[in-house]
Amino acid sequence: MTRSIIAALAILIAAAPITALPQATGITAGAAKVDITPDVDELPQGYLGILDRIHSRAIVIDDGDSIAALISVDAGAIPDEVWRSVTTALESELGIPSDHVLLTATHTHSVPRTTGDAYAERIVESVRLAHERRKPARIGFGTGESYINVNRNIIDPETRRWWEGPNRDGPSDKTVAVIKLESLTGEPIAVYYNYAMHAVVAGQLDLVSGDVPGTTSQYIEESFDDQIVALWSSGAAGDQNPLYFQQTYDLREIRIRDYATRGIDISNSMPPGGQGLDRSDPTVIRLMEEQKQMILSMGQFLGEEVKSVMRGMKRLATEIRISGGQRIVSCPGRTRLDSGRAGFPGEYEDAGPVDIRLGLLRLGDIMIGAVNAEVFNLIAQRLKNESPYARTMLATLTNGFARSGYIPNDAAYGMYTFEVLSSRLKPGCAESAIVDGILDLMND
Repeated sequence: MTRSIIAALAILIAAAPITALPQATGITAGAAKVDITPDVDELPQGYLGILDRIHSRAIVIDDGDSIAALISVDAGAIPDEVWRSVTTALESELGIPSDHVLLTATHTHSVPRTTGDAYAERIVESVRLAHERRKPARIGFGTGESYINVNRNIIDPETRRWWEGPNRDGPSDKTVAVIKLESLTGEPIAVYYNYAMHAVVAGQLDLVSGDVPGTTSQYIEESFDDQIVALWSSGAAGDQNPLYFQQTYDLREIRIRDYATRGIDISNSMPPGGQGLDRSDPTVIRLMEEQKQMILSMGQFLGEEVKSVMRGMKRLATEIRISGGQRIVSCPGRTRLDSGRAGFPGEYEDAGPVDIRLGLLRLGDIMIGAVNAEVFNLIAQRLKNESPYARTMLATLTNGFARSGYIPNDAAYGMYTFEVLSSRLKPGCAESAIVDGILDLMND
């Protein structure tokens, strides 16, 4: 390069306008929870009452320039219309952009599906209260381990076919990722914890319940004299069940026998709720009481691990930058032509493409990826392994609900499990689309 060219470049560089990055300021944060338990007389057919209260919990974080909301709702899923209604209201009322919102379902199987303006308004109210309660804060991150989850796809020892049960050797991430927010003088504000496990323990009781996510959050909150709000974030639990789960054992056998007396074979199906269970039978009563105790026990164990991680956080930040983004990825779809829960290859025909909504919320160097579907555990593990940021987690069932069904990792399509058979996605696309899409959002 000649000296004249170098001189010309120097002049151009000197003349170019310099755009300074916005400077981070001290963060503020607030949290709140709102009871969203339906009245008993509002419960749909099949529900027998209320076991425990359910909530919408929210955290609002403001860095002085950008603002974000983390929301966790005791729900099976968040319908797209609810997500749109909530994010529209938050943007217009509180100035929180939709791509700075993570609206996550805890995926409890013990609540009725709810939609409508009144339901969305209660979720918005939890964020509104959290916004009002903002105060100068600091933020920390840590991880722990909890062994209450397990891979749920096994080869049945009798039929030698795929079925559901605890596969202790199968892929299963035991990580509990924890974000803590506290005041500048150390008073607790909120904790956001991410764990991969289906909330299905109480599913056959036919009672409204937050299941393990609800009991865990309640346990943590009571441990801090209700001065903290604890938000469950659903990790990649598409193939993860609670370690101890009666639906695949005694209660299932009782149901199979009951249906058989009516000439119905459910050995390769799983009717919802507690259908086929005689609630006056002493054995059924005992097994159901065990499930009620189990959600309390698991809530305490996971809650203690979250508290342990919180205690271990010694360096908390008072200044971070907040940013976020979303994108839609599309993968080839399929429609299943036969039936049967598991154990046999499915028959399919081509269908239209399936859209999957991805998101990323960045809190300093903490990366929370998001997918609006149920994702297999190895996909999240791959994302964390390939992320350039050590503090990475994946929140699933977040920001609406894709029509994909389960999203298995590519290798899982070789297994005839019920999640793979019911997936509306063809193999070979979704795993990389999710991982690469979220990594691209990090780069953006």
